[in-house]
Amino acid sequence: MKIDLHNHTTRCNHATGSIDAYIRHAIEQEIKIYGFSEHAPMDFDEGYRLGFQEMEAYQNDILTAREHYKDKIDIRLGYEVDWLPGHMDERVLGAEVDYLIGSVHFINKWSFDNPEFIGEWKHKDVDEVWQAYFEAITAMAQSGKFDIVGHFDLIKVFNYLPKQEIGLLAKEALHAIKGAGMVVEVNAAGLRKPTEEIYPSKPLLQEAYALDIPITFSSDAHAPDQVGAGLQEAYALARSVGYTQAATFRNRQREMLNF
Repeated sequence: MKIDLHNHTTRCNHATGSIDAYIRHAIEQEIKIYGFSEHAPMDFDEGYRLGFQEMEAYQNDILTAREHYKDKIDIRLGYEVDWLPGHMDERVLGAEVDYLIGSVHFINKWSFDNPEFIGEWKHKDVDEVWQAYFEAITAMAQSGKFDIVGHFDLIKVFNYLPKQEIGLLAKEALHAIKGAGMVVEVNAAGLRKPTEEIYPSKPLLQEAYALDIPITFSSDAHAPDQVGAGLQEAYALARSVGYTQAATFRNRQREMLNF
């Protein structure tokens, strides 16, 4: 059972291709459960997400596609929500969707994974950045507002790596994820980034497995030809760690399926 729950549309303003093109490519890749999780609106960094006024249209677009393609593929509806205290909105957190992905893209409003702001890394203490990142992941999990942790170690994207052991830096976050009953996605997009590594790394995925934290899969596509890219490697990584099941969601309810 091929699952791919984290994907985008042009409504985020940094993706290309029609919804139909994404779905057709997913069908060609023999993906059985395919999810759209657009960057949720908020009153910050508006240029990289859909607007509040677009929420209804976005949701209707995905539900229309779900019905149209129901005999070929199972389409799920979600949002990727930025953890940014003071800027998250109940219109998103209470939306009638299948799942919410919680992601950390900002540290003190610095978009650390955006190439536009990569120069800031040169002025930072890398260990402190990593510590702050996993503290944000911990707080996100403890909030109880989300179903899936997006790209758990996204902070590695540009290969600025800490001197401290990453497993120790991430330990509290992993326990918070476990305590919240959240799922960690195995996200293949890292293979397309400077890190050239799936999120999370194998050692961190092994830690998640040891804690019996469930997983799901995503290609985090921002273009139709990225749909399914790297998923075979993601599945192989998960199997190598010991996982045999992956999570899907409908109406915020989790179901585990063999993969």
